[in-house]
Amino acid sequence: MYLPLVLLFALAVAFGVFSVLLGPLLGPSRYNKAKFSAYECGIEPSPQPVVGGGRMPVAYYVTAMLFILFDIEMVFLFPYAVSADALGLWGVVAVTLFISTFFIADIYVWRRGGLDWN
Repeated sequence: MYLPLVLLFALAVAFGVFSVLLGPLLGPSRYNKAKFSAYECGIEPSPQPVVGGGRMPVAYYVTAMLFILFDIEMVFLFPYAVSADALGLWGVVAVTLFISTFFIADIYVWRRGGLDWN
């Protein structure tokens, strides 16, 4: 009864192992300094951490967090859109409260300059 599930799992594991083993053999092998350097969100990497130095720019992190928030919002709004007629007035009130909460948070981020790209 579970044979198709086991075969699908085995196929997925085999594909993963095959891809990992075949990548270095077929991929390009031209290495340069840029490939070996650490990536720090567009900032030049420093050999030592800045102790008591200037502020660390967080624009990339704020953008990523806002993207995650909008993703979560869409994940919760999609089921409502599918069954809006079945939920009736209670569903409209719940979704209105949900959207207004996100709208207030967006206004807060906007007023604080979180959406300004320097």
